[in-house]
Amino acid sequence: MRLLIVEDDLELAAAVRAGLERRGLASDHAPTLGDADHMLNSMAYSAVVLDLGLSDGDGLDLLSALRSRRQSLPILILTARGDIKDRLAGLDAGGDDYLVKPFNMDELAARLRALLRRGSLQGNDLALGNLRFDTLSRELSIGRVSVGLSARESEIMELLLRRSERVVTKRFVEDQLFGLDEELGSNAVEVYVHRLRKKLEKGGASAAIETIRGVGYILRPGA
Repeated sequence: MRLLIVEDDLELAAAVRAGLERRGLASDHAPTLGDADHMLNSMAYSAVVLDLGLSDGDGLDLLSALRSRRQSLPILILTARGDIKDRLAGLDAGGDDYLVKPFNMDELAARLRALLRRGSLQGNDLALGNLRFDTLSRELSIGRVSVGLSARESEIMELLLRRSERVVTKRFVEDQLFGLDEELGSNAVEVYVHRLRKKLEKGGASAAIETIRGVGYILRPGA
């Protein structure tokens, strides 16, 4: 799951990204509304953390524009504006949650996980057949046996389980796994999927990852 942090305070943005990374949430950073709009049109994000007082305008303008385009992307407003009228304005404009600065990093991460669960209609425990994946501990089990996964493999496992029996495009996987500041090899996703598929097969998983040539991947039960 990759988030977009829209924040013009570069030091705070770096601290938020580092704090979320330690809690298993990867992110990119947009310092302006213009940057955020460009990045949202270029990549598929799972949620947005949005400041309101930005150098090139009000974050509510971006929020209103996204909602007018009927984008249901979860958006958490993170701002110094703490008055009740500001909270109501942010929520009425389409914000899914509202947190006032200064804030606790654990609370921010918990609120984001709640938004992500709400958006997928699933909880922390994902399952298909004899596969079980805990999104908090990042642990995959096949039956009663724990399977060791790398960080990238666990990200792909979560993406596929949250969308089991639906096609997940390669582009979406790339956007979620790799940030704008990370170099991406032409076959990086294929390598991680291959390794994950082998671990599922070796562990006797009752589900398998199928490749839809030229499109992406799908996790199906009954392997």
